[in-house]
Amino acid sequence: MNIIEAMKERRSVRTFDGRGITSAQEAELEKAISESTAPFGGKLSIKLKKFNLKEGYKPSTYGMIRGAEDFFLLGIGSDEASALSAGYRFEQVVLRAWQLGLGTCWIAATFKGSDFEKGITWPDGEQLKIISPVGTAMKPSLTEKLTRLTIGSKNRKLFNSLFFFNDFKTAVPEDNQFREALEMLRLAPSSTNSQPWRALVDGNSVHFYYKPKSPASVLDTGIGICHFHETEKFYGHKGEFSTVSGAPVPPENWKYLVSYKRAE
Repeated sequence: MNIIEAMKERRSVRTFDGRGITSAQEAELEKAISESTAPFGGKLSIKLKKFNLKEGYKPSTYGMIRGAEDFFLLGIGSDEASALSAGYRFEQVVLRAWQLGLGTCWIAATFKGSDFEKGITWPDGEQLKIISPVGTAMKPSLTEKLTRLTIGSKNRKLFNSLFFFNDFKTAVPEDNQFREALEMLRLAPSSTNSQPWRALVDGNSVHFYYKPKSPASVLDTGIGICHFHETEKFYGHKGEFSTVSGAPVPPENWKYLVSYKRAE
């Protein structure tokens, strides 16, 4: 399975087979963690740890997590760059897990005093803000199906409501060079399927914005930008991210994050 197929197929998994990951899978996931990178700076640590949660785990709004004993833990700094990098880097790991036949589910919550915090030391400035179970998926339970319907997991905003060309009114042409990368961004997961990302195509550049919807909006946009950049790399395109002082100012309540420029 290539990365494009993984981005199209990947879904959140809440019901697992209870057997835990194998040592070979663990080694591959640790490799994915060590190889994950982000060009935005900030503070981020990703750990993989086993927990004995026989009764399952029920974070609010996410539905019951059943049968998982392996979890990713993300220690994230408090600044915008850390949140953006967390979404970007961990989505690389999530996609690699899917390629290995393993399901995951992003969970943002308060974990202070929980089992997930016990025995873990984070670098200065980092705090546990995201966890994700990882393991072999079982057939979704009725409760899981209802949860997905409630949060609208399968629904996505229309392409032309998220991405624009030259100005903030014109649609991106069907034959534009960034069309597929933006479509992969559109398919990215986000907290309660909020899809906060917005983008403006400007010649060989794409300016990325987000619409503040929750504390996770910047992190969610990092996930989407990961999809965009992984698509660019898959098709052999090279480019760099940077903060542009004169980035176009949108007419709505969007906030500018970063720009991508494809090499000539």
